[in-house]
Amino acid sequence: RIGYATSDDGLKFDILGAPVLYPQPDSQAELELPGGWEDPRVAMTEEGTYVMLYTMWNRKQARLGVATSKDLVVWEKHGPAFAKAYYGRFADSFSKSASIVTKVVDGEQVITKVGGKYVMYWGEQWINVATSDDLINWTPMLDENGEILKVVEPRVGYFDSMLTECGPPAIMTEDGILLFYNGKNLDGEGRDENYTAASYCAGQVLFSASEPTKVLDRLDEPFFVPEADFERSGQYPAGTVFIEGLVLHQSKWYLYYGCADSRVAVAVYNPEK
Repeated sequence: RIGYATSDDGLKFDILGAPVLYPQPDSQAELELPGGWEDPRVAMTEEGTYVMLYTMWNRKQARLGVATSKDLVVWEKHGPAFAKAYYGRFADSFSKSASIVTKVVDGEQVITKVGGKYVMYWGEQWINVATSDDLINWTPMLDENGEILKVVEPRVGYFDSMLTECGPPAIMTEDGILLFYNGKNLDGEGRDENYTAASYCAGQVLFSASEPTKVLDRLDEPFFVPEADFERSGQYPAGTVFIEGLVLHQSKWYLYYGCADSRVAVAVYNPEK
């Protein structure tokens, strides 16, 4: 279930007693029950509409779903993001973890278009790209063989040797589109020996602002790693900092992340420092 909490400073939150999004006996019940909702990423349009991309999980297949809201409390479900693309070819394909491209306008991070289209990076094993005209119906980009285009893949010997999974909404910068992602280390041969086996660390990749599939640069070392005790306990004792939320508040960036799938934490980046 997806909960709701509020804060004045972005650090200490008051939690609403009931979830705002959860499986119900509605039009999406077959795809959401009995599993539920996971991996929410939220971004806002310039007009003030919130768009959530999340994982619909019925304990059989994971599908990327879309929901919208005006106040973050009352949401409208729109079903699977890829339901209509290519006549439904990918409607039942495994998909999750999406990061819509945003930009900063007058101190607010808002969804933007790239080349006349909305763009999102998505995927768990590798990173893919999809485009949309309405933020609800998305079309995955394909390679020359007509298969899902992979723009970022795991690298043997690096912190992301097992998988690369999209993090919070990507940001349009003066250098290109910056995507934060979660990289998992292998637990055996081929892993990065500098980091704990099977640990999750966070990386960054820079895409071209005009060609969102073109990689310009990529960190070889993670910028964010499990260090605290609460980041190295719980469901993933190997260590996990799993980034999903990014908020610009009073000129500072607040990065919200999961700690071993057991707690939620925040880290703050101050550009002035």
